[in-house]
Amino acid sequence: MGLFTTLKDKIFGHPDAKRAPAPAAPPAAPAAPIVASAPQPQPVDVEATLAYLAEKSGQPSNWRESIVDLMKLVDMDSSLAARKELADDLGYTGDKNDSASMNIWLHKQVMAKLATAKA
Repeated sequence: MGLFTTLKDKIFGHPDAKRAPAPAAPPAAPAAPIVASAPQPQPVDVEATLAYLAEKSGQPSNWRESIVDLMKLVDMDSSLAARKELADDLGYTGDKNDSASMNIWLHKQVMAKLATAKA
């Protein structure tokens, strides 16, 4: 998923990404051996990060409803060609010449995928 991965990486890898509080870990079983593992990346609070970026930009942004504004917020090309490419990446089967419908679908898909994405 080329463009979606780029968009996700721009949010999750942004230096100002807001880290969500780590969920409480269940206590380890007393008989379990202690095994060192690589630290897990902390989850990113996508909403807080995007809200912060919008505030920091000083420009009006409707990123909560507009795929164009969302892409601009993370410094991505938001042209129709780029949105059509993103639609291809995400499996859009509708008419790409109906940009309004495509944009609404794209925004819903991107936000849903970001909600379940990991860094």
